[in-house]
Amino acid sequence: MSSISTIITIGRQYGSAGREIGKKLAEEYGIQLYDKEMLDRAAKESGICQELFEHHDEKPTNSFLYSLVMDTYSMGYSSGVYNDMPLNHKIFLAQFDAIKKIADEGPCVLVGRCADYALESYSNVMSVFIHADMNARIRRIARIYDLTDAKAKDRIQKMDKQRSSYYNYYTNKKWGDIDSYDFSLCSSELGIDGTVKALKALIEIRESVRDKKL
Repeated sequence: MSSISTIITIGRQYGSAGREIGKKLAEEYGIQLYDKEMLDRAAKESGICQELFEHHDEKPTNSFLYSLVMDTYSMGYSSGVYNDMPLNHKIFLAQFDAIKKIADEGPCVLVGRCADYALESYSNVMSVFIHADMNARIRRIARIYDLTDAKAKDRIQKMDKQRSSYYNYYTNKKWGDIDSYDFSLCSSELGIDGTVKALKALIEIRESVRDKKL
């Protein structure tokens, strides 16, 4: 098991196996994978109720009325700077802080939740976007959730729209756009294991290039 110094952030289309790829990559290097674990960490450190993080997870901003009503539940985030913010902004900033603290602890794989944007000032971060052919994504989601192809496609389009709206709202970049990431890989072309191998090769090249620059 080779050690690395790189933090890998993975953006992903729904049904592209981005999380599974991230999990296998983390296992290959013996490092931690953070997906929904980022929410647990942010909730614990901010004092904001975990259910609120789950409700807002990678979703576009909610209505003003919802934020106003739910704001009464954002218990005890003591720092005055948060008090006048809409709830969804408080939650995003708490998550943003948690992501930076996780990255400061060492190499890891972070899936989704604008982690690439949160860590854009870190020199040891490699940001990746995983995409796949729509038919392959439909087959995967239909199999996992026992859906018809039509329902699987509807679910994919809805989730992609949510992730896109969330990313585009909170970052200065565009979700899925090649310019927003260091690398973009097609998991339906490479397969899950092939995508992991490609990522390992890219990490090794990046690290050797970075070592020469130091």
